[in-house]
Amino acid sequence: MLRLNRMTDYAIVVLGALAHRHGEVLATAQIASLTGLTQTTVAKVAKRLQACDLLETRRGVNGGYQLTGDPATLSLTMIIEAVDGPIAVNGCVDGAQDPCAVSNCCFMSNQWNKVNDTVRDALDAVSLAELIDPSQLFPLPEQETAPAATSPVSAG
Repeated sequence: MLRLNRMTDYAIVVLGALAHRHGEVLATAQIASLTGLTQTTVAKVAKRLQACDLLETRRGVNGGYQLTGDPATLSLTMIIEAVDGPIAVNGCVDGAQDPCAVSNCCFMSNQWNKVNDTVRDALDAVSLAELIDPSQLFPLPEQETAPAATSPVSAG
């Protein structure tokens, strides 16, 4: 089963809270209150996201964190790779952190690259803005207006 690790999940939650308040600087305590995460977890996640330039820090009395970019241009791939490194469904794919010991003679490695590319493309197609507004992720079909029903007029 493909599953995001907990820190990646927390990073998406923190970024989602900041995206809801896009342009505002939020303190660690505010983010913790909005997300239900501990302040320690928020600080740990924010440090990773700041290192990858997804967040910026403001110091001082009104300090805190804010997104560095537009939530519409921040893809799930960017977030996942900021926290976890390159997306790799297993050790056989190009760019895997722990390459497979038999990859040089394995007939399946190219197939795994196709799977990995498909997963990556799917994650690239979803932005943070879409995640915080589910109607954008799965838009409802437009309501079609049905012609008004006509009733026969009885002659009197």
